[in-house]
Amino acid sequence: MTSHDVVQQVRRALGTRAVGHTGTLDPFATGLLVALVGKGTRVARFVEQQPKTYLGVARLGVETDTDDLTGRAVEVGSGAVPDPEAVRDALGGFVGTIVQVPPAFSAKRVAGERSHRLARRGEAVQPRPVAVTVERLEVLSIEGADVTFRTTVSPGTYIRALARDLGRELGVGGHLRSLRREAIGSIRVEEAVPLDAVRQGVEPMSLSRVLEHLPAMTLGEDAVLEIAHGRPVEAPAGSRGLMVLCRGEDVVALAQAEDGWLRPKVVLVAP
Repeated sequence: MTSHDVVQQVRRALGTRAVGHTGTLDPFATGLLVALVGKGTRVARFVEQQPKTYLGVARLGVETDTDDLTGRAVEVGSGAVPDPEAVRDALGGFVGTIVQVPPAFSAKRVAGERSHRLARRGEAVQPRPVAVTVERLEVLSIEGADVTFRTTVSPGTYIRALARDLGRELGVGGHLRSLRREAIGSIRVEEAVPLDAVRQGVEPMSLSRVLEHLPAMTLGEDAVLEIAHGRPVEAPAGSRGLMVLCRGEDVVALAQAEDGWLRPKVVLVAP
């Protein structure tokens, strides 16, 4: 099932076209997909900018053209898989801000076209390297050629590319065997509901919970009316940065606190 398939099913279950997700999962992967509904789709960029945590298994010894188990083997390491200490040392070198080449089979654009479309036509593809941040990378186990790890990364980081680059660093090749997204920011997969529950009318997570990584404040009715018209309101002393503005438990807007004012960036309530 693709991320788009999930969105389509949520649309049907809730009877609305206004559904969007906050970060694609490859079809072979499992775990958390945050779907925003209705006016909540307008804050997607503020959710998808959060760090993401994954549980993955890298298979050493074979590289594939997709950098994962769905692809065709293109390189097999000629030597034995290194000892566990060497694997741990190599993985440690990926922590921090690194330059990563996205997989050829990815949504990155090359010469104006999606990279994966060019790759499927058999064309040689080299996506532009990008800077990404690996905040944490923990080895959980090493069993033969399989390395199980947990990592927290910045948006835009390809875990497939991490597995590929680990294999290259060790000189034996590698690809991603399995992947599970465990968290986006503070939202964890344990809080997620299966699609069947959505179809049965389960109450969705509140937008205020989805945005709880941002500071929030409650507005009075007069201030809500001003914000609804796109006008700034006075900010509390010491307020800085992006803030969530609420009426009770309902999110009415996201605003930037600057120069003593709350200037609306996204307004979710009608005048």
